[in-house]
Amino acid sequence: MRLRSLSLIVLASAGLVIGAGLLPAPGFAQSPPATAPAALSDSLPIPAAPAPKSSKAWLVMDYQTGEILAGENIDAQLEPASITKVMTSYVLAAEIAAGKIHRNDPVMMSEHAWRAGGAGTDGSYSGFEVNKTAPLEQMEIGMVVQSGNDAAIALAEHAAGSEEAFAQLMNAYAKRIGMARSHFVNPHGLSAQGHVSTARDLALLGRALIHDFPEAYAYNRIKEFTVGPITQPNRNLLLWRDPSVDGIKTGHTANAGYCLMASAQRGDQRLITVVLGDTSENQRAVDSLALLNWGFRFYETHRLYEANRPLATPKVWKGEADLVRVGVAAPLLVTAQRGKYAQLKASMDLPRSLIAPIAKGQRIGTVKVMLDGRVVAQAPLVALAAVEEAGFFKRLWHDLLMWWES
Repeated sequence: MRLRSLSLIVLASAGLVIGAGLLPAPGFAQSPPATAPAALSDSLPIPAAPAPKSSKAWLVMDYQTGEILAGENIDAQLEPASITKVMTSYVLAAEIAAGKIHRNDPVMMSEHAWRAGGAGTDGSYSGFEVNKTAPLEQMEIGMVVQSGNDAAIALAEHAAGSEEAFAQLMNAYAKRIGMARSHFVNPHGLSAQGHVSTARDLALLGRALIHDFPEAYAYNRIKEFTVGPITQPNRNLLLWRDPSVDGIKTGHTANAGYCLMASAQRGDQRLITVVLGDTSENQRAVDSLALLNWGFRFYETHRLYEANRPLATPKVWKGEADLVRVGVAAPLLVTAQRGKYAQLKASMDLPRSLIAPIAKGQRIGTVKVMLDGRVVAQAPLVALAAVEEAGFFKRLWHDLLMWWES
């Protein structure tokens, strides 16, 4: 099928996108005048990100695009410590979605889970009673908020029969997410031979959990959780320091150092940071917040198109209607450096000929947004309404017209 490209010019001053059949695009903000102080600042280069001075690896990722805005040693294989439990949460959520386990399942705190991850160890624990059950959801919250190693083991045993079998699930899902340099040996993150990940892979994991399973991700913003007589706070200090932070997970072992994968949302913009191998609980929080603030100060997310709003009305042959409204099925957002909004350029690729019938939601083409010669966002264009096939005589007439135009 031959495609035609319809160029659109983003006019920030008018708040419009102009192109064949395009309606005004909602959400386009007005740029400041060229002489405004803000414009002078926008023309300056972005300062380097505040790199953590003592960590082994770190990065800042834009959630919307998956682009890494800054980082160091992002592909170095390191111990992820208890950030591992984000992978455990992802597996549990995926298995729940598949109907293999359920949130209200009774999960047994086995003697093995209690001995290997309970209060008698040097690691963090939740305190669920040995040889007794608790609902899966409560056990998972204990794992997420309290970073309970005992809960992680019990959940792994419930979901797959053993830690070893669960680790196989972890690695299979990690591969699907695109975590190319990660390998998991256990569900909790205590040091083990061959148990490694990278800052890039962990950011991909956090992004996947937020996108695929928001209900499971929401556990990460809970500030404290009580099991029996013991109430423990979430170890993510940023939950108290910045109201825009809603996750994700801390980690610490002697080998891994202090680790934190954090995420915050301000308006339409969400960022993910990863800091591995820092020197203290407070330092990992300080470093992570500095990276988040840097990302929010120098990058911004724009909502370019709303879902189900017509962006074009291409011609349809042999249909009861002669035009079809097309748009995006979900809001199209793009993240760019602050001050570059006016340089965004959009284009649509649509078929040269559309022939009925066309189903509502059918993919018609693609809208792309470019900045500095590269694609920074794209989305399918879909039919916003169905176009039924016309009667015999109109179809015959259109056959003649199509032949004549060809």
